[in-house]
Amino acid sequence: MTFVASQGDRKYRTSKRVGGLVDCSSLQVELRHFDPGLQVDLTLECTEIAVLLSGQSKIQWTGDGHRKEAIALPGVAWICPAGVHESGVEVSGIMPESLHIFLPSPLVGQTALENFDIDPAKAQLAYAGGVPDLVVLQLAGLFRGLLNRPLEPTDRLFLDGIQLALSAHLMGTYSSARWQPPARTPVIDTRRLQRVLDFIEARIASEISLDDLAAEACLSPFHFSRVFRAATGMAPHQYVISRRIEAAKEKLRFAQSSLVEIAFDTGFGSQANFTRVFRKMTGVTPGQYRALINS
Repeated sequence: MTFVASQGDRKYRTSKRVGGLVDCSSLQVELRHFDPGLQVDLTLECTEIAVLLSGQSKIQWTGDGHRKEAIALPGVAWICPAGVHESGVEVSGIMPESLHIFLPSPLVGQTALENFDIDPAKAQLAYAGGVPDLVVLQLAGLFRGLLNRPLEPTDRLFLDGIQLALSAHLMGTYSSARWQPPARTPVIDTRRLQRVLDFIEARIASEISLDDLAAEACLSPFHFSRVFRAATGMAPHQYVISRRIEAAKEKLRFAQSSLVEIAFDTGFGSQANFTRVFRKMTGVTPGQYRALINS
């Protein structure tokens, strides 16, 4: 399957493409910025994997005949197999970075399946929308590193490896024979979840305890932890740290504040703690990150 036009431009009327793979016909990867609004009802001939990289928004949609809603956070993904109709997709907030991977159908050729002794039925994917998936998020980060530049031969080899890893993860997790919607997973009402998320954003520079968050959701700390992890894929303290890292990245990109000031403004308490956590989460120090993005 050869992609001759942007799949995202066809489907997402309130978004703009801010990045993509250059000179690649085997798959299409687009980084998109979303503004609020209703998208286009569409059935794609390819398989789409979408994952939010930054921002948050309430999203309502109908996929595979079922009406749903979710709070999209970084790491929340949509798995939409070729031929599935999505309609009434409405984005309520701004999502600065959403990565969309369009894969040919079938994901893996018959010969490759036979070589690995994989049942072809496992290559048929189920529809899964609004599910936290940290593996897809990690692979999306690798794709993102290849955007907006011509691909070198070594890049193409790396790209083939990422695509194969993604296909294997999709077949292992979302095959129609294996995937079951988490019907009995404890859930949190989207309004309560949004209230908690807004609470975190408003107090990102302050101490935030589990009791504070549970009280905002009107739940016990134990029950809140369970439903929050089910909704976001992260424990509450992990989510708070991730939001502090994202807030720090924004300040490192656009502000001239010192590292000490950024550390206090994003709730890390000290430059030493800020540097330790930032390097653990990103692989580089805040100073190195600032130098990289401003080079």
